[in-house]
Amino acid sequence: MTTISVAAFIARHLADTGHRHVFLVTGGGAMFLNDALCHHPGIAPVFFHHEQAAAMAAEAYARIADRPPVLNVTTGPGGINALNGVFGAWTDSVPMIVISGQVKRATCLATTPVPGLRQLGDQEGEIVRMVAGISKYAALVERPEDIAWHLDQALHLATSGRPGPVWLDIPIDVQSASVDPAGLRRFLPAPDAAGEISVADMEGVVERLRSARRPVIVAGSGVRAGRATAGFESVIRRLEIPVTTAWTHDLIASDDALFCGRPGTIGTRAGNFTVQNADLLLILGSRLNVRQVSYNWPAFAPRAFKIQVDIDPAELSKPTVRPDLPICADLGRFLATLATHLASWRPSESHQACLAWCKQRLLDYPNVRPEQRAPAGERINPYHFIETLFNRLGDDDIVACGNASATIVPFQVAAIRRGMRMFSNSGSASMGYDLPAAIGAYYGALNARGRQRRVVCLAGDGSIMMNVQELQTVAHYRLPLKIFVLDNRGYLSIRSSQGNFFGRLAGAGPESGVELPDFVAVAGAFGIPASRLDAADFAARLPAILDAPGPCLCQVMLDERQQFEPRTSSRQLDDGRIVSAPLEDMYPFLDRDELARNLWPPDDADPAA
Repeated sequence: MTTISVAAFIARHLADTGHRHVFLVTGGGAMFLNDALCHHPGIAPVFFHHEQAAAMAAEAYARIADRPPVLNVTTGPGGINALNGVFGAWTDSVPMIVISGQVKRATCLATTPVPGLRQLGDQEGEIVRMVAGISKYAALVERPEDIAWHLDQALHLATSGRPGPVWLDIPIDVQSASVDPAGLRRFLPAPDAAGEISVADMEGVVERLRSARRPVIVAGSGVRAGRATAGFESVIRRLEIPVTTAWTHDLIASDDALFCGRPGTIGTRAGNFTVQNADLLLILGSRLNVRQVSYNWPAFAPRAFKIQVDIDPAELSKPTVRPDLPICADLGRFLATLATHLASWRPSESHQACLAWCKQRLLDYPNVRPEQRAPAGERINPYHFIETLFNRLGDDDIVACGNASATIVPFQVAAIRRGMRMFSNSGSASMGYDLPAAIGAYYGALNARGRQRRVVCLAGDGSIMMNVQELQTVAHYRLPLKIFVLDNRGYLSIRSSQGNFFGRLAGAGPESGVELPDFVAVAGAFGIPASRLDAADFAARLPAILDAPGPCLCQVMLDERQQFEPRTSSRQLDDGRIVSAPLEDMYPFLDRDELARNLWPPDDADPAA
């Protein structure tokens, strides 16, 4: 009998199943795990300076690689610090594997029958109870001989069905215990029953598509989460109907013949006109969250028959947008089955007319207006900057976006090329996501393709402060990240909301209590080359910045007067209620006659092109 420690078994099993990186902050409660994971020849450790950043990096890694990395944290504050990143993986359906250290079993609350006891072990925290609501599987491994069963189950659940985070908590005396790998009991998953689509449902989908005059596809992040990109590509090419994207805009190139915009509360006019005029929506892997459909969800695509395909039955039963035909299925299987039913498909004349009409909206309502490109002082209009930046990126680049300006503006105006990746965390949308996400994306690309890809980080000046310490991680590993800090003097979203609703500010910028540093000086303190970009010459300087070897940081001086446009608007009534306009009626408001020309008449007659 050959025995090894539980920690060594974990490291070996993870390496054998293709997990090539471990992200961690070391700690005494996880010391055997730290040693085993960091010294296994098949696993490369990446050390961070805060567990929140390590968790966010792990989430981003899983978006780019074909499997998640391992996140290793210690007991108590180590695990608690990671919860924000785990929550982001939970909301956005991203697989994550967290293995934490815990105190000895003899001083562990879970094994101590004393009601109300808050803590027994040193730095102990009952992390399994804390994380249970934001994970697919969370377990304290109390017996060394159960480690394989728990690990098998966790790895299976992280990537099966609707993906998400899993968490194993390992007491330190279990980490060090010896086990015989050959004698361990294993977890055998039940046969996968998800994805069985009835013939009646599939025939109903095809018939609805065929009879619709204005069918539109809304594609969400479930297409990638379900590893269904190939099936998605096959189906949209056969259907030849308008395609819109929901928070996963890198699914289709901006110049694709089928692309018709990005609907949402802060989307594009063309995308919202496309969706709001549809008489059928085929919703693929989008959970239709409130950012997508607005708080005025009864007015979302009001005349459309809604077919929603999602692997999670709960998403099909929400009290907001109710699909007319909910299909709970694995999206990859659904698309493969649909493709076989479309073998003889030919788009009708009305489908072609609808596609042409929607494409014309893209021309009529460009994402960047001429006045946004016009010089207006030393600071750069954010829409002009993002447009210029993306025009200089290549089809192999990865763009990790933070939140607010660093996500909203690129998600509205970025020119996506085929093969390019652009992502953010939608469900949590936490400040501090940007820099760790870029680090994770860099290593994810190494795992997925075995080579570097250029990674651009778009970070808000307020957001990057939440994880600014990870500039040292970038410097230490000499990661060739191109970090653009969008300086709009604080929290633009908060400043806008406070100004609109209250007419006064609190904690939104230097004038109201939040002052931010000179980021060029900050980067210099970490040994990272840095510069400042303003309106005078930023466009001419971008190519050299993007092509330079090694890391660099650019503080982009943005015009903070530019609000997010277009966007849906809300107003507060006298009784305190907040009401939102429908998606097609975005601010800045169009002339009422112009708006009417962009809405399909109730009698289905073609509006004026």
